Amino acid sequence: MSSPDGCPDTAPDGVDGAGIGTAAGDAATDGIRVSVVLPAFNEAATIEGTVRTTVGTLEEFLPNDAFEVIVAEDGCDDDTPEIADRLAREDDRVLHFHSDRRLGRGGALEFAFERAAGDTLVYFDTDLATDMGHLEELVAKIDREGYDVATGSRWIPGDEADRPAKRGVPSRGFNVIVRTVLRSRLRDHQCGFKALSREAFEELHEAVEDDHWFWDTELLVRAQRRGLRVAEFPVEWEPQGDSKVDLVRDVFGMGSQIVRLWWQLSVSPRITRTRTVAAGIVLTVAALALMTVYLDPSAVLSAFEGADPVPVAAATLVYLLSWPLRGLRYRDILTELGYREKLGFLTGAVFISQTGNLVFPARAGDAVRAYVVKARRGIPYPTGFASLAAERVFDLLTITAMAGAVLAGLLVTDGTSVVAAAVSANVPGVPPAAVSRAIQVAAGIGVVAVASLFVIVATARSDRNYVRDVVSRFSSDSYVDYVAGVIEEFAAGVQTVAGTRASFARVGGVSVVVWTLDVVTALLVLAAFPAAIDAMTVTQLVVVGFFAVSVGNLAKVLPLSPGGIGLYEAAFTALVVGLGGVPAAVAFAAAVLDHAVKNAVTVAGGVASMIGFNVSLTDAVDETAELDEEAEREGSEYPSDDD
Repeated sequence: MSSPDGCPDTAPDGVDGAGIGTAAGDAATDGIRVSVVLPAFNEAATIEGTVRTTVGTLEEFLPNDAFEVIVAEDGCDDDTPEIADRLAREDDRVLHFHSDRRLGRGGALEFAFERAAGDTLVYFDTDLATDMGHLEELVAKIDREGYDVATGSRWIPGDEADRPAKRGVPSRGFNVIVRTVLRSRLRDHQCGFKALSREAFEELHEAVEDDHWFWDTELLVRAQRRGLRVAEFPVEWEPQGDSKVDLVRDVFGMGSQIVRLWWQLSVSPRITRTRTVAAGIVLTVAALALMTVYLDPSAVLSAFEGADPVPVAAATLVYLLSWPLRGLRYRDILTELGYREKLGFLTGAVFISQTGNLVFPARAGDAVRAYVVKARRGIPYPTGFASLAAERVFDLLTITAMAGAVLAGLLVTDGTSVVAAAVSANVPGVPPAAVSRAIQVAAGIGVVAVASLFVIVATARSDRNYVRDVVSRFSSDSYVDYVAGVIEEFAAGVQTVAGTRASFARVGGVSVVVWTLDVVTALLVLAAFPAAIDAMTVTQLVVVGFFAVSVGNLAKVLPLSPGGIGLYEAAFTALVVGLGGVPAAVAFAAAVLDHAVKNAVTVAGGVASMIGFNVSLTDAVDETAELDEEAEREGSEYPSDDD
């Protein structure tokens, strides 16, 4: 989509202009006060009547040269583009913006508004469900009364629209949630009959992130939060045909957008490092305290006293061996990004960042590594963060593959019934049928996870976007597009180190070895407890250990506590008890000792590296926090390599 005066250099791919008539920026547009945008997706049956009705209504209260009507045609696959072209040729006040792909309702509106000529920007649904007799009032709210934003409402008390239940109930529910969660004072956020001033649009449009149905709501909520004047007035409204809103898919998508906007407006501004650290400490203490409610602390202490120190010492050595491999993997990733560094330095940088993750919640230590390689070796911040992202992606892929492979194996070999019987025997009161169903669901998720890994890797290794191809088969709305974008970020992380097949295999192979050593460490710790050895055969010990450690590490992905303390122990204990029949106190003691061994090695290596590199952990966190603030002010995630 591009404006008729030719702005293809600023237009998104697959979008062009078919505008006929006066264009924004021409001298003839000086008198245009009002720009009406009609978002159109497959509206061949109605678009001509809508355009002619709109032009006729505007002529009743505006001079003929004071307005323009823009058809923002959003990737239609019917005759809407041809009809819009013809209408634009017949009337120079009509413009047509065409897109070869869907931008989303909000995306199409935003693109058209950016290129519109008027100071008063209006849009409404092309089905003309709202009585056009209200158009003059809508325009007047902005043009004459000085409001920043105006919206029609179907739910103002005493003027409620008569809506079918299948539309009215979800609409009322949605508006109640928005009013409650996002603290909006408006009654109707999704009425497709709105206007705003040019100044309000310029202030708001970059902040509005959604590009589909939630765009209206986010615009109104952000306008109120910024203190803009918002007018809501009752309109006569009558449903026209079937709504294009999918009451399952789109309502779910908008629900997630409500949560996202609530987090951005109400939670994120209040998150400071001090509060994050305090919350992390509280969560850690609470997690450990809750587990002791169900465990006898004296039994846990007794299990510790009975542990054999020899396997624990062996576990410490095994875990220590994994660290040079972590440094080797990081060196391979940086090499693919064009930087060659010594193994010792990079191993120390990894030690420091992981120590930071133990001290600070929300994985603040990850950013510390970018600071270390920047400060000590001059590696630019963008490269440091890109290398971290690639490493995290391979970690997550490897852990997910381990857990998913175990679950998929259970599903394929019908091992769910065996595991269900074991869990029922080990956890009294839980029927085998319920456990079996739960495992089957989990196993199905495991199969999907493993399949997703193949799709992600295939996308990373190919010019073709397999992720987008697969996801777009189900839907093309903004929420699904958002999900696809998140998955594509993982693919991009893989692609960062997939420049050659050899580098991809090397980094992936080292990741498998690193996490296998992590599992072996836990197995040796379990072997230190006689009760664990007595409860399981060697084969059971290996299977349960791989699964418990993989799931425990996946639980640590949630950045709720420093180093995942409490989360790891809870997941590890539940699986070792449920699958292995190990007494709960012993399983918990093993989980705590396993985590303690790994954290002790990490902290010792981190402290030694900080002394050797003369790096202050708190200074590094402060430095990266300032970097984030600077990037946010500049409107980008991270400064450029030239900064």
